[in-house]
Amino acid sequence: MAGHAQRLDGIPPTIFSEMSALAVRTGAINLGQGFPDADGPASVVEAAVSALRNGRNQYAPGIGVRELREAIARHQHRHYGLDLDPDTEVVVTTGATEGIAAALLGLVDPGDEVVVLEPYYDSYLAMIAFAGGVRRPVTLRAPDYRLDVAALQAAVTDRTRVILLNSPHNPTGTVLRPEELQAIADLAIEHDLVVVTDEVYEHLVFDGHRHVPLCTLPGMFERTVTLSSAGKSFSFTGWKVGWATGPADLVGAVLAAKQWLSFTSGSPLQPAIAHALDHEWRAYEELAADLQLRRDLLCSGLAALDLDVRIPEGTYFALTDVRALGWPDGRAFCLALPERAGVVAIPTQGFHDDQEAGRHLVRWAFCKDAAVTTEGLERLARADLRAPPGSRSG
Repeated sequence: MAGHAQRLDGIPPTIFSEMSALAVRTGAINLGQGFPDADGPASVVEAAVSALRNGRNQYAPGIGVRELREAIARHQHRHYGLDLDPDTEVVVTTGATEGIAAALLGLVDPGDEVVVLEPYYDSYLAMIAFAGGVRRPVTLRAPDYRLDVAALQAAVTDRTRVILLNSPHNPTGTVLRPEELQAIADLAIEHDLVVVTDEVYEHLVFDGHRHVPLCTLPGMFERTVTLSSAGKSFSFTGWKVGWATGPADLVGAVLAAKQWLSFTSGSPLQPAIAHALDHEWRAYEELAADLQLRRDLLCSGLAALDLDVRIPEGTYFALTDVRALGWPDGRAFCLALPERAGVVAIPTQGFHDDQEAGRHLVRWAFCKDAAVTTEGLERLARADLRAPPGSRSG
């Protein structure tokens, strides 16, 4: 019998499933995958329970229930001054992951080039391939992981169709600065490109940094699809309620693809997220302040272990370079870690085309309860984290 379809060639299984399964199998503390230990606001859970008990259990409209689309429009106006038509410029998706898939399938033809920042979230690689697109990575490099504007300009050709952007950026923690965003906007306008922006960490920024949606820059609303999700902002990652917003023609393209993916999902969860956006939006301000404390706890602990730590400006994640411990790459380090220390982390070389740039980088999550992070750090401190002599890198 024939094996998998050719479109799956070169797309490995997601590293998150592999490492989370390793955590379960070994009983290790999972400091890799980005899910919180605590749920979001209780009132949002109660709104979902009410919806379940009051007949909101059949198919929602493919575009999403009206109260959620209206709440998303109000969110975009409250935070960014954007005025959206909830009937034509908002679509609800099964998390931002489906939003990414639908945007790329709806906007990219076979052979079109997609410029993407790397390290990239691994679903970007898969969905560009599913759409028949050709990825053109632009690397955010250590130690500061800032956008190289010259490299971005060099990546754009006459076959470029889409720039796929992620800010606040997973896994580097970079929040793109106004001048970086302006360089992207200038390039998109000059070459008549569509930009798909993954902004799921929009509210989780630290140290006075500010997230600015690319679509708010002059000339960019009409060419930008903005994606976000309640999973990260409200700590309901398992609910998988996300959205895409933008001009009607681009949102229509997302919906045209999305209708053949899930059609609709999470019917009783959608009114609950509408409640969250309208009534619990202070929760993510409190979450960001709490996450900054947890970030500092994790990063100071990792730095004490002779790991070279980048202090993130946003997201759930911090990157370390494990080269000083002698490992040939981050994957070898992460595969050895559960047995040595009872901890799981995520190697990031699979998020790079430029393997040398990502070879020694490891991602850690600080969205965990402080006691869990502390226990993980204590386990790491007790363990021998150095590579075996025979496997040491040069």
